[in-house]
Amino acid sequence: MTTTSKLFGTALAAAIVLAAGPAFTQEALEVSFADAEWTGEAVPEGQHCSLQGGSGATPALEISGVPEGTTEIHVAYSDETYQPMNNGGHGTIGFTVTPTDGTVSLPSVPGETDDLPEPAFVAAPNATSGDFLAEGYMPPCSGGNGNTYSAQVSALDDQGTVLATGEITLGTY
Repeated sequence: MTTTSKLFGTALAAAIVLAAGPAFTQEALEVSFADAEWTGEAVPEGQHCSLQGGSGATPALEISGVPEGTTEIHVAYSDETYQPMNNGGHGTIGFTVTPTDGTVSLPSVPGETDDLPEPAFVAAPNATSGDFLAEGYMPPCSGGNGNTYSAQVSALDDQGTVLATGEITLGTY
């Protein structure tokens, strides 16, 4: 094989890869609190688990940049400080949605139950066990040790394909 044919073959392969491009480009969601009580600094008073004397619920959220074709929003709640409860360990709540002009409002739903008002549903259970065992969303439950809590938000189509993601820091507790 000549140097020219090697160069041509390499250039052709590169052109095919570049022309094909990525099969899927994920968009970014903008996530903000719909309730002034939540600031992202400290978890509001009482918004922690019942084991710590609270009656926590998920914060209401406003989401923009929601792609066309989105039929569900999933919110995975995490304790970034405690590895077993990171990456959605506090449960994932799903919401059936119909975006308006690329925006969606998600209501607050109660914690420690799987009996959720429509359009909410438990999309993935939390990772609690023992004394901490609870259904649905597990509110912050670190006992005020300064753990950082966050929520990872995903927009999905009717096939379950993730179209866009975003994140918000809930605060420390």
